[in-house]
Amino acid sequence: QVQLVESGGGLVQAGGSLRLSCAASGLTFGSYAMAWFRQAPGKERAFVAGINWSGSSYHYGESVKGRFTISRDNAKNTMYLQMNSLKFEDTAVYYCAALNALGYSIQEYEYDYWGQGTQVTVSS
Repeated sequence: QVQLVESGGGLVQAGGSLRLSCAASGLTFGSYAMAWFRQAPGKERAFVAGINWSGSSYHYGESVKGRFTISRDNAKNTMYLQMNSLKFEDTAVYYCAALNALGYSIQEYEYDYWGQGTQVTVSS
């Protein structure tokens, strides 16, 4: 049974930082591309960042470029999202997702597995 479990969300002031983690089990983690998506209240789920199977290639949504960093540790079956210079508009539920392919996609429908999400709230 595949499980993706996000952690690290919480309440932070604007300008602050958070580090999200996504722990994977039940799959061969190193064979999957991974991504973070987020869904703000009243909005559709949106791509945040994606990373390939090895961590050598990654891509960011325009709104987070230069502030967020995606990474992975295949030895620990874990993906991370370091979020710096947080803004009020970063408030959302953040989801991790796994794609059974070597390269990531920005399209959520391509992902095979999803976590339950972790809430990030940025106070202005």
